[in-house]
Amino acid sequence: MVKLNKIYTRTGDGGSAGLVDGSRVSKSSLRMTAIGEVDEANASIGVAIAAIPEGELKQRLLTIQNDLFDLGADLCAPEDNRAGEGAKERLRIVEAQVERLEQEIDAMNAELAPLNSFVLPGGSPAAAYLHLARTIARRAERDITRLAAQEPVNPAAIRYINRLSDHLFVMARWLNDRGAHDVLWKPGANR
Repeated sequence: MVKLNKIYTRTGDGGSAGLVDGSRVSKSSLRMTAIGEVDEANASIGVAIAAIPEGELKQRLLTIQNDLFDLGADLCAPEDNRAGEGAKERLRIVEAQVERLEQEIDAMNAELAPLNSFVLPGGSPAAAYLHLARTIARRAERDITRLAAQEPVNPAAIRYINRLSDHLFVMARWLNDRGAHDVLWKPGANR
């Protein structure tokens, strides 16, 4: 599907980026900002993966990283019915990807005690990295929804990025010894 023979093309030297349909947009556009934030969330998940031992959670995060490339590809293909090469074969986030996140959230959350306070980002290094990835995913979600207010965006893409931050939160708690080592907010503790 992807073949990269050359890393630089010089086509973006003027400050624009190409989309799947062949159109060009400013690199500072809301679409490119959202795509960049999805990429940043993906990179931060990569840092978390480096701190997690081999196992099911690591595999789940690798699957999510692949999904985030799908999400970037989805955002690179405007939903405004413009014709373009491969228009019928455009990669889109699908509901099954959202449902998989929900099933994983439910499975991990079933092993956690209910929260009596908000959780401060921290705990183990892996959990802290996931909390950072969660905040980046939330930023990406804000800009994807801003984009959706201006032009059509795949609704499953919005659901996916929303569920992802929830997933990362629950996984961070699970990695904090199933919530036993969560750092809890103590309202007004430092007055």
